[in-house]
Amino acid sequence: MILGIIPARGGSKGILKKNIKEMCGKPLIAWSIEAARQSKLLDRFIVSTEDVGIAQIANGLGAEVLVRPVELATDEASTLSVLQHVLEHMPAEIIVLLQPTSPIRNKGLIDRCIKRFQDTNADSLATGFICKNYEWGTYSKRRQELRGFFYDDGNVYVFKAELIRRGDRYGKRMERVVTEKEENIEIDDEFDFWLAEQILKKREGSVNN
Repeated sequence: MILGIIPARGGSKGILKKNIKEMCGKPLIAWSIEAARQSKLLDRFIVSTEDVGIAQIANGLGAEVLVRPVELATDEASTLSVLQHVLEHMPAEIIVLLQPTSPIRNKGLIDRCIKRFQDTNADSLATGFICKNYEWGTYSKRRQELRGFFYDDGNVYVFKAELIRRGDRYGKRMERVVTEKEENIEIDDEFDFWLAEQILKKREGSVNN
């Protein structure tokens, strides 16, 4: 089974109730739920949360909800521990992590990642971009000459479930999918939220025109 997991805790510090804050007329989490529903390769997807309000909204959007313990919803709790909790309750061979804080996904991105993961027999896969940012004073080349490095953008992750059960997020075979700049936006603060909303408004306008 290929299982999609959308983790959404209620205790956001940067933005109050971030995961259900309205973005372009719908809760932020709705964008990830809709993307998961449109996938043709996910067999099932769930929302993992400790928050009653988030659970009610997710259910109302047609998502299945798994209630997680409150100790897995603190600032100190790791995403790995949340994924392991889900796997204790649901069978899966492959899991796809979809963070609601990355609401901008091109059509078919999730399935493109799953297919790449399967075709390469990877242990893990992440979306992201080639980053050429370095600490000032640590390089002397022109920006065009910098090789850069792959930076995961938090949008889509794919893992072998057995890897996660063992407490490993990477494995030996790590694959990468480079995404468009708009898809790289990950919401941490109010500016990120505003920027993502502007992009989605533009995209929605393009579809409707």
